[in-house]
Amino acid sequence: MKIIVSIKQVPARDSQLRVGSDGRSVDESDLSFEINEPDAYALEEALQLKEKHGGEVIALCAGPARASQTIREALAKGADRAIHIEEDNLASFDTLDVAKLLAKAAESERPDLVLTGLQSDDLGYGQTGVVLAEILGLPHATIIMAVEQSGSGIRVKRELENGWFQHVEMPLPAVLTIQSGINKLRYATLMGIKKAKTKEVKRLTASDLGVAPSPRVSMERIYAPQRSKQTQILDGTAKEAAAKLVEKLKFEVRVI
Repeated sequence: MKIIVSIKQVPARDSQLRVGSDGRSVDESDLSFEINEPDAYALEEALQLKEKHGGEVIALCAGPARASQTIREALAKGADRAIHIEEDNLASFDTLDVAKLLAKAAESERPDLVLTGLQSDDLGYGQTGVVLAEILGLPHATIIMAVEQSGSGIRVKRELENGWFQHVEMPLPAVLTIQSGINKLRYATLMGIKKAKTKEVKRLTASDLGVAPSPRVSMERIYAPQRSKQTQILDGTAKEAAAKLVEKLKFEVRVI
């Protein structure tokens, strides 16, 4: 089974983010970067499928030159080779453009399975995987909790709401977006890190793939959320006030 895993490099989760001078981007001057966590779970699922059924895992990443660090991490964990679409100005590509880049790079590989994380930790659109599937003309399923081979196809477990799950039989090839937390992530071993240095990384550019940015969505402004305090007095008896409080916590704050 040949599996392509789309990975993305994002700012580290503990980074102190500052708005750039243009007001529409994040200042990257002193940021550290890491693999997008949902993509790390997609990579782990791909590696486990390879261990069970054999085959090859290919890491596919679109990003600037610094993204090579994230690609090497994927190779160190067990990916067999990688494709790096090197693009310094990826911010000018919207979701459709990025999906076109990934699709062009994936087409020649003819994968049996394409895995992506459910969404990215930085933008969080949650669209790239399904748009990629549409461009490739492949069946897809989202919020995947488990993948099993079933005859010539696969059987997947999808997470729904309120503790419900859906089991779906799918043909191959297919595209899946993987839910975070479905497996325990592995660490790269010392041997894996050494082997990663010798593994193939194919480098492409957007022009090589014939894709130019034509964004239909633009970022107009980035700003820190305004913090404000608001006090509400709940009238009535203690029982009535408690009922109102529960209603607000459930339907407005949505914490219960």
